[in-house]
Amino acid sequence: MNRGRSVQLSSSPLLASKTPVWRSKLIVAAMALGFTGLVGRAAHVQVIENDFFIRQGELRFARTLSLAANRGRVLDRNGVLLASSVPAPSIWANPEDIDRADPVKLRRLAKLLEMTPAELDKKLQDDEKTFVWLRRQLDEPVVKEILALGIKGVYDIKEYKRLYPEGEAAAHIVGFTNVEDQGQEGVELMFQKQLSGKAGSRRVIKDRLGRVVEAVGETVPPVDGQDLQLSIDSKVQFYAYQKLREAVLEHKAKAGSVVVLDAQTGEILALTNYPSYSPAKRGNLGGEQLRNRALTDTFEPGSTMKPFAVALALEKGLVKPETMIQTAPGRINISGSTISDAHPHGLLSVNEVIQKSSNVGTVKMAMQLQPREMWEMYAQVGFGQKPQLPFPGVVSGRLRPYKTWRPIEQATMSYGYGISGSLFQVARAYTVFARDGEVVPATMLKTEGQVQGERVISAQNAKAMRKMLHMAAGPGGTAQKAQTMGFSVGGKTGTAHKQEGKGYVGKKYRGFFVGMAPIEAPRIIVAVMIDEPSNGLYYGGDVAAPVFSQTVQQTLRLMGVQPDIAVKPQIVAKSVEESF
Repeated sequence: MNRGRSVQLSSSPLLASKTPVWRSKLIVAAMALGFTGLVGRAAHVQVIENDFFIRQGELRFARTLSLAANRGRVLDRNGVLLASSVPAPSIWANPEDIDRADPVKLRRLAKLLEMTPAELDKKLQDDEKTFVWLRRQLDEPVVKEILALGIKGVYDIKEYKRLYPEGEAAAHIVGFTNVEDQGQEGVELMFQKQLSGKAGSRRVIKDRLGRVVEAVGETVPPVDGQDLQLSIDSKVQFYAYQKLREAVLEHKAKAGSVVVLDAQTGEILALTNYPSYSPAKRGNLGGEQLRNRALTDTFEPGSTMKPFAVALALEKGLVKPETMIQTAPGRINISGSTISDAHPHGLLSVNEVIQKSSNVGTVKMAMQLQPREMWEMYAQVGFGQKPQLPFPGVVSGRLRPYKTWRPIEQATMSYGYGISGSLFQVARAYTVFARDGEVVPATMLKTEGQVQGERVISAQNAKAMRKMLHMAAGPGGTAQKAQTMGFSVGGKTGTAHKQEGKGYVGKKYRGFFVGMAPIEAPRIIVAVMIDEPSNGLYYGGDVAAPVFSQTVQQTLRLMGVQPDIAVKPQIVAKSVEESF
């Protein structure tokens, strides 16, 4: 048996060679240095720069969720909802997580989102994004159907949307919000801070799929917005809108507005315009629909200004209601310009000047006044002054300094030319007659009790003017169609040529009527304007007065005001033309 050969390891030339000592020391030193570096780096990360890396981790996994505050409600004076918020979840997606393996589900998703498959695919093309909105503010049943599809990467988030139960009737008052719940028009815009409240927050840790895995830190609860109660009466608002709409369509007019004021408190009970819009469907809206014309559009008030000039003449003791004024031959020359009445009337009392709407009679009284006196009167009742209303686009109108007035301008301003204001300003100015000589501040918010007014004329002269306005709306007056069943009324018509550029357009008019009821103790003031009636009739007594009559009757009935005259038809069929 052969025995294996033994190997003498000690005789191996590799082992027999001597390794330099420095090499082993270098290797050990390198390993020690590397270990020291790792220890130093660990200390740096976990001790020295700890906050930085914590922040970086939070940026990748921690999220601050906004907890939406419920927007405050907008209510009418009786607590009827004009605007409220309801849950409206929104759908979003993480494109990089979307499962495209089931095209049937994606097509169904597109249909529920009211978009084409191509539109949905375009939204989901960018895989680098981790968040994309698919559709905002959907109905809850639709959201439940979407989530039931179980598509990976599609999620919902809680949001709210506004509902406007009164629709286009109250659109110009209430306004609307955008998809971010920010007010854009009306009281939604002007009371944004009060209505919006304050959003809360919640700090959480999310995984890469966007799922909340842990709550961290304290949760800050949202503070809901405050409710806002307006002075508007939704029933009066709706009725005024319906009658205005009918009048605009009947007379083939361009537009129209109605303002209803509480004569005692200055509260706005209705403020409506046509054309209007639906706050829930705002696609392709233009300025014609969005503009709150009663507050933003100015015009020359025409004959509705005559009572102010006459009231001032009474106040200065220049005339009495029974004073006779010669208006024949129906025209008067002022500084080379001729001012005419629509029909010559001859000798008229001051009462009859208002009843017949005589330009000549009004000018003769106005020219006895000082320009400064007229200017102060107009300014006191609000012309040339921006109304103190929290509303976007409110205008001040135009009342030039009295020092610049020429005689012809003083004359024309007495019957409403050369001065401009909004329908709201005219309506508020008439509180000076309704409140026994005091002009009262107007408000869009509900108030309690009678408010303090500013004295402009005496109570005696205010009552005298109410009698004249009652005559203007009665037999022989220019506004017989303003008469209302069961209630005594008074007011003044106006018909003014429209100004375009530097001149007036011959066949374009605005017809308006401003009045009050009941005449002995007025509760409401109603102002109506019809812009560019083009169906044959254009006088204020024909196009605006009937809207006044219908609105007054319904409003006083809703307010519980008892009729003050026998309930019988008061409208006289015969139309009496008025002067400009």
